[in-house]
Amino acid sequence: MSANLINLLLEATGQTLYMVAISAILGTLFGLPLGLFLATSQRGELLSAPWVNKILGLVVNATRSVPFIILVVAIIPFTRMVAGTSIGTTAAIVPLTIATVPFIARLVENAIREVDSGLIEAARAMGATPVQIIRKVLLPEALPSITLGLTLAIVSLIGYSAMVGAVGGEGLGDLGIRYGYQRFMPDVMAIVVIILIVLVQLVQSVGERIATAVDKRATKSGGQ
Repeated sequence: MSANLINLLLEATGQTLYMVAISAILGTLFGLPLGLFLATSQRGELLSAPWVNKILGLVVNATRSVPFIILVVAIIPFTRMVAGTSIGTTAAIVPLTIATVPFIARLVENAIREVDSGLIEAARAMGATPVQIIRKVLLPEALPSITLGLTLAIVSLIGYSAMVGAVGGEGLGDLGIRYGYQRFMPDVMAIVVIILIVLVQLVQSVGERIATAVDKRATKSGGQ
């Protein structure tokens, strides 16, 4: 393999890491509070707002129902408005983030709902406010599940980042299509696939280690 192709692979890997990192950060910033609200705003819950919950739930479900590649094309005008262009690495962050926010929101919602309701009732009995219960009970107890959920979201983002290569998003997906497919270079395609697999394995391993480290139950059982 030529030095030029090696440089292209390094550049494409950097572009993919950039897209995934920024999209994951933005997706978490918006998806985490949204998931918290969805998990605590049904009738009779901590932040009871059933109508708002239903509307947001419908929006989240509608966004998740749209296939990612169709979403990328459908929001091109919005992407151009936000990023100034509809092609390139920075532009790809827009659809990646929009696809990730509802995904993370549902993962966080599920993680919060797994927390023992008895802990919430005990905190209420001691006079804790809804915000205090969220901060000191729900989030700490759900943190391992949330961490695994965010890990899953990042793994999905790696796959999505490869898809945006089909519409000028750059990164490893774009390199695999332009060189591996269009120029009939199967070795490039194989290397792209291997790099993507390695990235996924690294993210999964790190995520699982972090989830284990923040799991109070595992720590307590280990101490015993």
